[in-house]
This record gives sequence, structure tokens and C-alpha cells, in this order.
Amino acid sequence: MARRPYDNVFLQWVLEGGHGPGTSDELVLSRDARGSVNGLAYFGAQLVVAADDENTVDALAVELRKHREPRSFVGPKEAVDALWQCVREWHPQPSIVRAVQPVYALTPEALRYAGADVGVRRARDEDAAVIADHSARMILGELGYDPRANRHAFTSAVRRAIALGLWWVWIVDGRLRFQLNVGPRTESTAQLQGVWTPPEQRRNGYAALALAGVARRLFATEASLSLYVNDFNTPAISLYERLGFSRVGTFSTLLFP
Repeated sequence: MARRPYDNVFLQWVLEGGHGPGTSDELVLSRDARGSVNGLAYFGAQLVVAADDENTVDALAVELRKHREPRSFVGPKEAVDALWQCVREWHPQPSIVRAVQPVYALTPEALRYAGADVGVRRARDEDAAVIADHSARMILGELGYDPRANRHAFTSAVRRAIALGLWWVWIVDGRLRFQLNVGPRTESTAQLQGVWTPPEQRRNGYAALALAGVARRLFATEASLSLYVNDFNTPAISLYERLGFSRVGTFSTLLFP
């Protein structure tokens, strides 16, 4: 995991105990003939895989038959693509394919934006409903389903993340301008997720101001920040590159009904 910290931040985070166990979550380790670790797969609501070679992918694909079908495959493009080639003949077909998702990383010295500091802050419990609604809008637009179908559970999950200090918001006069949450984190990096400016607030420069402000605060404790983005989301990519993020890899995601 540590050899490729940006590719494998989620898996390393799970190994280090940052992800609480789900009822069906399982980690499967692969070793070569000499006993050296050559792959790891996480089976849960999503399947996340790291593998050194095709033989490892083949072995992990066999394991997939033993597990309830995950809602998604997520991870480095090379591994996800190889895994899909192994299982495509018998596995249900994906409903959404995000074939190219650039991975970006930002270090403290690379942060370029020097705009005015703004009122970004860690979210409070009273922000939960606003965060949940905007998160649902983003998920509906990107993934095609609305998590508000189970509103209570979705909002409860947001509240738990707020209590852990993982959500950041910029709210002015009761209106959300920007939000994001901190996902998997290791000694090497913290992965940013849910980066969102409401459509009605866009083209005002808010995202650059807010993301730079969050980054400055997070760098008090984090060695780097990272994230991944759909390749067709050119405004987001432009924002990240203006702020000093550099491309460090490529993910791919397959989503299943």
C-alpha cells in the first residue's frame, strides 16, 4: 500500500483501522509463491483492489464469486480494467462506467492560490440537513440515484461524519457556497470527497477561495491532500490545477444497478 500511497489510500486506511467494519466487509490478501504480498482486495459495498500483476488479479477475481455483488468497482484503472476483463462474462453489467478518473495530489508547498481567506469551517450538527440535501444533489447528478430515498439513514451518516470533524462548509446568510468532506486518510495523504459548489453559486470564484482555505487548514495536520475526478469534469480539473494539484494517477469506477 505504501508504495503507491495515492492509489491505495482507501486500502491502507482500512488496514490501519480507519474504516469501521460493516456486516459483510472483508479484506482478502494475495501472496506469490515466495510468500510476498502481491495484492489486496476489499469486499464491501464497493470492491477496491490493488494488484501487482495479472495472476494476482485472476486470483482476486475468483474471490469475487464468494461475495455478494458490490455496488461498484473502484480503484487504479489498470487493476479495475483487468479485474473486469476477468469477470465480465458472468458478472452483471455496469450501469455507469467512469473509465478515466484522474487522481490529483496537493502538497503544502505546491498550493498556489493566494486569494482572500474566507469563512470556511468545520461543519456543525445543525448543518447536517443542508449538507445531506446538497450531497444528494451531487450523487443524483453523478451516479444516477438519490440517497434521500432513505433520508434518515443518509442524514445520520452525515451527522456521524460531522461529529468526527470530516465535513467542511462555507455558508453565507444561510446559503451554502461550498462543501467537501475528508474521506480516507493515512500518514501520506487525506483524500477529499464530495467537493461541491451549488450550481446557483458557481462562476463567482467561490470554489477556489473555499478549497484553498480548507487546504491551508488541513495542512496543519496532513502531509498532502488528494482526490479523483471524472475526466469530463473540466471545470473541476481546471480548478484543481490552478490551485497547484498535480496529476499522480488514474482511477476507474464501474457502478452496478
